[in-house]
Amino acid sequence: AVRGFADLCLATRPSDHFYSNCNKFVAFGLQIYKLFSNLQNLIHFSANNSYFCVMKSQLTDTERHPLEPFLPENAKILMLGSFPPQRKRWSMEFFYPNAQNDMWRIMGTIFYGDKHYFEIVSERRFDRDAIVDFCTSKGIALYDTAVEVRRLKDNASDKFLEIVTPTDIDSLLNNIPDCQAIITTGQRATEVICELSECAAPAIGSFSEIKIGNHSLRFWRMPSSSRAYPLALEKKADFYRTMLQHEGLL
Repeated sequence: AVRGFADLCLATRPSDHFYSNCNKFVAFGLQIYKLFSNLQNLIHFSANNSYFCVMKSQLTDTERHPLEPFLPENAKILMLGSFPPQRKRWSMEFFYPNAQNDMWRIMGTIFYGDKHYFEIVSERRFDRDAIVDFCTSKGIALYDTAVEVRRLKDNASDKFLEIVTPTDIDSLLNNIPDCQAIITTGQRATEVICELSECAAPAIGSFSEIKIGNHSLRFWRMPSSSRAYPLALEKKADFYRTMLQHEGLL
């Protein structure tokens, strides 16, 4: 557009004063053009998600997983999320720590008929000791599909989570030889297991037979326990209940 305007000015043979102004306009336009050309190296625009994301490799740091895998010796299932939220959102030092995440309310509903069973409601936090004892007794192992990530936005959404170092799932399974199923609790975790096992994603609430290393497993895809996932807690509990019954935990 700037160059076209300059051509028009030349074609109409304007006065020296007008021509001088055109030169200034063209020079200014070219400076703007160079500025935006340079910004292309720093900013990436995603039309699908309609947001600007500063190039992560230059302006954001990576984050290591803050928890060790929870792998009880008697584990029958391995539940995998994507990555914990920022610590400022935690209500306990364990998996699914965000008070706005309903995983432990789902488990309370299924096993005890009380969604608040694992909560200390007066303190607005989960009861870590009760949850650890519960998972140990039932044979539920817990971890996530990434050990190192880069957050592209200041929130807990999987959409803005880049996996830098994926978890070595095969090594986890080597430590829980009685494990017979992997359960993913979110879209990003599901994608990681699909890529690792070279399978299509099961429908929500169903499973596929997969192999990871020397381990033959059922791969269950569960609805996310995040409240951002648009499904009532009771409906989510129904999906988890079916899976737990199938795996012999209920």
